[in-house]
Amino acid sequence: MTLPTRHTITAIAAAALASLALTGTANAATSLTFAHAHPVTDSQHLAAERFAQRLAERSDGELKIKIYPNGQLGNDQAMISGVRSGTIDLELSGNPYFSGLVSELNVLDLPFLFDTRKQAYQVLDGDIGQDLLSSMAPQQIEGLAFWEIGFRNLTNSRHAVETADDISGLTLRTTPNPAHIAAFQALGANPTPMPFSELYTALETRTVDGQENPVSLIRSANLYAIQNYLSLTAHAYTAAPLIMNKQKFDSLAPPLQTLIKEEAQEAARYQRQLNHDNEQGDLAFLEEQGMQVVRDPDTASMRAKVAKPVRAEFTEKHGSELLNRIDDALAL
Repeated sequence: MTLPTRHTITAIAAAALASLALTGTANAATSLTFAHAHPVTDSQHLAAERFAQRLAERSDGELKIKIYPNGQLGNDQAMISGVRSGTIDLELSGNPYFSGLVSELNVLDLPFLFDTRKQAYQVLDGDIGQDLLSSMAPQQIEGLAFWEIGFRNLTNSRHAVETADDISGLTLRTTPNPAHIAAFQALGANPTPMPFSELYTALETRTVDGQENPVSLIRSANLYAIQNYLSLTAHAYTAAPLIMNKQKFDSLAPPLQTLIKEEAQEAARYQRQLNHDNEQGDLAFLEEQGMQVVRDPDTASMRAKVAKPVRAEFTEKHGSELLNRIDDALAL
């Protein structure tokens, strides 16, 4: 019997190591970063945890997600830039922060566009929503699903808001979305766009008088500690696109891509349901903390001042086709 030479043994060992390396690579977990700006008690974070858990389970550990909440990786615009550049894999922000990249998304933030959650979900989960998510692709973004911020309500530290006239003169933090800014200008307020991560300090120092967000976020961000008045204006609905770096998404095997999109949609339904289920409890909590809540403000007076002018401004810039599609979908 001919014994193998030292050269042969070395070659065999190298081949074995290479084989092991290839096998390990094939089975190695893909670690993804997920960033958002909200507190860990908010429905967004709870849904993000569920999303991560279900992906790990359904992929047999091949997809692992590490969540960075509360603006740990920057404010909304910085995180979105991180996704585009590939330094962040997944990110969740309110729709207004995307309208500078894809201006058509601004349609979703028009005041009084939706009257109910059902109407909003009908649009977001249908062909219109899918087309809007797909429109992010040229920005190196893979749109996965629409989660939500929810219906926005007005808080401030100066006085109760019962009619449109009560909004005049207030300095209000808004998103950078043109529709939000135009709406509050039409109401006589002084809209001041700023990142959500800067909001608490701005309210505490009275740099701004108030802000507008859903009751779930008013509670989870402790805004009740520095705001005295809440009016349930529901003047605009805000979606929250869950996005992923497109190059990273495209690099995954098709079954994993499908899995991510399926779980993104499932988590969207879960997060929306959390908001719905907790709404009355959140309102009761805010009242217990001393907030004066106007439950039935005169929204008709607000709608009269903002709905048509802001819609006309959008149509002038983008045409009427998209709004007509939404109108048709809501008429079904």
